[in-house]
Amino acid sequence: MSKNRLFVRFLIWRARKIPDTGFVLFLSVLIGFSAGLAAALLKFVVISIEEKLLSYYGNTEQVFLFIFVPLLGILLTVLFLKYIVKDNVGHGVPRILYVISKLDGSMRNHKIFSSLVGGSLTAGFGGSVGLESPIISTGASLGSVIGQFLRMGYKYKTLLIGCGAAGAMASIFTTPVAAVIFSFEVLLLDLSTASFIPLLLASVTGAVTTKVLTAEQYLVHFNVTEPFAVNDIPFFILLGVVGGFVSVYFHYMHFLIIRLFSRFKSIWTRLFVGGSLLGLVLYLFPPLFSEGYDSIRDIVSGRPEELLHYTFLHGSGFVWTLIVFTVFLVLFKVIATTLTTEAGGVGGIFAPAAVMGGFSGFALSRGLNELFAGLGLHESNFTLVGMAAVLGGVLLAPLTAIFLIAEMSAGYELIVPLMLSTSVAYLIARTFNKHSIFTQKLAEQGELFLYRDKTVIKQLKIKNLLEKDVMTIPIESTLGDLVQKIKVSKRNFFAAVDSEGTFIGMILMDDVRKDMFNRLKYKVPVSDYLHHALEDEKVSVKHDVQEIVNKFNKSGNYNMIVVDGNKYVGIISRANLFKAYRESMLEESRE
Repeated sequence: MSKNRLFVRFLIWRARKIPDTGFVLFLSVLIGFSAGLAAALLKFVVISIEEKLLSYYGNTEQVFLFIFVPLLGILLTVLFLKYIVKDNVGHGVPRILYVISKLDGSMRNHKIFSSLVGGSLTAGFGGSVGLESPIISTGASLGSVIGQFLRMGYKYKTLLIGCGAAGAMASIFTTPVAAVIFSFEVLLLDLSTASFIPLLLASVTGAVTTKVLTAEQYLVHFNVTEPFAVNDIPFFILLGVVGGFVSVYFHYMHFLIIRLFSRFKSIWTRLFVGGSLLGLVLYLFPPLFSEGYDSIRDIVSGRPEELLHYTFLHGSGFVWTLIVFTVFLVLFKVIATTLTTEAGGVGGIFAPAAVMGGFSGFALSRGLNELFAGLGLHESNFTLVGMAAVLGGVLLAPLTAIFLIAEMSAGYELIVPLMLSTSVAYLIARTFNKHSIFTQKLAEQGELFLYRDKTVIKQLKIKNLLEKDVMTIPIESTLGDLVQKIKVSKRNFFAAVDSEGTFIGMILMDDVRKDMFNRLKYKVPVSDYLHHALEDEKVSVKHDVQEIVNKFNKSGNYNMIVVDGNKYVGIISRANLFKAYRESMLEESRE
């Protein structure tokens, strides 16, 4: 018996014996475990490369070489993607959103490893990006590929994509709660019991797997050493304001650099220009090397002066040197990150946004402490809260940011200032940017479904909505022929076609009513009453149902002609479409 027949028999047996909901629970654990393994591997590779390279920092004569090291990492990434993968990996989260919205939840198999390898080379050699995007892309790809392999429908494929993304995020940060919230808030998945439990299982499994396999010092954890003081609330509000405008700056500068690099048509030009500028930025500001969490760890641990190590400012006794330098780190972190990705590197913006927030919180609190003696702001707390404020503003996902930093700081001691500052930052960022940095381009191109009801619409199929009770009439017919059809028709319009079934136009009852009882006009050709369908009155069988909904909303029509190429196949009515939508929503709610 062939393997294919055995597999088909397995699918049939599974469908009969194991309900979809139970099977998805098993798959969510499997995907979470796989994502945890991938995250542990990614961390090991990146840390190994970084430790080898950073060992040269002890020799000041070798520091100048780090202008070229990031360029080398991006070059290896570009060569790998161009000549081995032979595809554009793209940015992780926006690509996942696009796949969910437009590609029926189907991702290519190579994305399981291509983002992993590309992210390792980019970040390991100093690219100023985060590791979360490559690993989330890997986890989501695992979920999609498993869903495709098991012939699962759109609904369960997207849920498995969410499980992979949540398991991966929980793995890279060991923050399972934030990972589940991320799936609902950023990936825009449906919030229901049927989806919540698989996401939770995938997140917990991924986090535990990575924690077991990765040494504690390499996990992204911070310790809160000072309690939250109620008297600091006004300053946390101020931090929220600062974080909001830093988020706006991040968004603006990110897309500005993207627009500038769009002028370079050659990938090699982008590589050379972006890689060279990145090397120069990292040479001037070493804390921007790779993710940047080590710098945040130094600040939280009470060693902020380490930021000046390996710089020409090291040893400066001026108290404002460190503050001004940190402000420059805030300004240049997004530049370094976008240069990395636009040059051809693979990485995410979670870490850069969070690190920018940490630098902002430290610079603000240290500056206020210097200006007002005896103020005594806890700089480590402001650093952590600043991370959440800017991250929430950049992602326009405040809950994800709040719980991410709360879990990364091993507790909820700072939950009040986290909520306060992040809320203020989010409101400011949302005032200036309608869409997050992930969804901006997709929304501009009309390639993003933003709400649960649109996800339900995505599951509807045109073939199931077709109505074929509209009678056709040959275009060479006469009014007399049409009157005979009117006697038995249940509709008030007819589709005019030629001898080959090509759709010509419509004959509307309103146009023929004045003549239909006048036998003297029965020899008049029906073409005299022809109504040519406008673009917003017909759709193709290849259109998404979402496009049909958009046409209904725009035109106000009650019916839409459906064609296959130029052949008439039927109609879709507004009433039938929304009836199917309501039934799907009820089914989702029952589950």
